[in-house]
Amino acid sequence: MAEKAPIVRVIDSHTGGEPTRLVVSGGPDLGAGSLAERLTKFRLNHDNFRSAVVNEPRGSDVMVGALLCDPIDSASAAGVIFFNNVGYLGMCGHGTIGLMATLAYMKRVRPGEHKIETPVGTVSAVLHECNQVTVNNVASYRSAANVSVDVPGYGKVHGDVAWGGNWFFLVREHAMELTLRNVEQLTNFTWAIRQALRQQRIAGADGKEASEEIDHIELFGPSELPGVDSKNFVLCPGRAYDRSPCGTGTSAKLACLYADGKIREGQIWKQESIVGSVFEGSMKIRDGRVYPSIKGSAFVNAEAELVLDPRDPLCMGIRA
Repeated sequence: MAEKAPIVRVIDSHTGGEPTRLVVSGGPDLGAGSLAERLTKFRLNHDNFRSAVVNEPRGSDVMVGALLCDPIDSASAAGVIFFNNVGYLGMCGHGTIGLMATLAYMKRVRPGEHKIETPVGTVSAVLHECNQVTVNNVASYRSAANVSVDVPGYGKVHGDVAWGGNWFFLVREHAMELTLRNVEQLTNFTWAIRQALRQQRIAGADGKEASEEIDHIELFGPSELPGVDSKNFVLCPGRAYDRSPCGTGTSAKLACLYADGKIREGQIWKQESIVGSVFEGSMKIRDGRVYPSIKGSAFVNAEAELVLDPRDPLCMGIRA
């Protein structure tokens, strides 16, 4: 009799249109080290699992995966490692909102504030009623302002380099209209910016480490929604665009606004996504550092068991 194929249990949610697939059982054993250490083991020893969960034929380029982990601190509600179609994310704002909504669906958390351990540090998340969650993110900052990059086919583009849990290049001045009908053009433009940044060795912080690569590109424009401050288009590392307003991207934006004196502590900044969903952002200053908070809604939309049949030649996903 053939050996039974491994089963991976997942719960899917979406945050403002952006999907999160939480692995709740059947994932790899990564030991009991820090989340950063476990991420390293995941990357080096179990990358096939990442691909199997989020890549086609089970997933898609837009899917963000999340591996539910036991936290080190017993006071934390959970640990989590985020990943996507091409690699791993230090932090994910929409994913953390989705994680909290899913933990509530599983009856593992109740409304209130909870600690979540990630590879880039511990964040706190407040579960509200009606599937709303506020994520209190890691310290965010702008490392360089008004950086010029020569983008083939488009000319010079200027943007800010900022950290919000991932590295971003944030562009305010451009000729693009931020609408869904322009997704192909927006994707081509932002992908060209990302490639130009890499080729011209423009990176986050000092740029000496591969981990400092700017792998998220964010465009801004006006929102037509009443009371909303801005609309964005965010290209993620795997060349898929973010359907949500992007939690780490909104955090990076808040850091830039504060650095320019355009937002004050406690002020609400509303950010619309390319699909029309909205996050509310605000920030606090502690020891001179910007700590953003992002509020959004998430909804569980599927429970599934993934079958990892070793006879299937595409069992571990389709990779470029």
